[in-house]
Amino acid sequence: MSDLVRQLLDYRLTTAEIVYRLPDHPRFLQSYIWQDLDLQPDFPVLRRFLNFWERSLEGKLHSVRVTSCQVISPGELRHVGSEFRVN
Repeated sequence: MSDLVRQLLDYRLTTAEIVYRLPDHPRFLQSYIWQDLDLQPDFPVLRRFLNFWERSLEGKLHSVRVTSCQVISPGELRHVGSEFRVN
């Protein structure tokens, strides 16, 4: 499915900061930024990625911070208080 179709189906641009422990030095934390179109509030695409991370990568997850915003939104309609015409 194309990105435009997903946006029209209410997918939102989702950004996650994934903080994980370094495999060789577990006391140190590192940050990874992940971004994709996803559905709020369940975030199935992000959950699939995090499941892949836990199964396949050695760095243990410490925390995940998520934010999302709508990319395509309805147009705004505002009342104009005055109008000036120039000939």
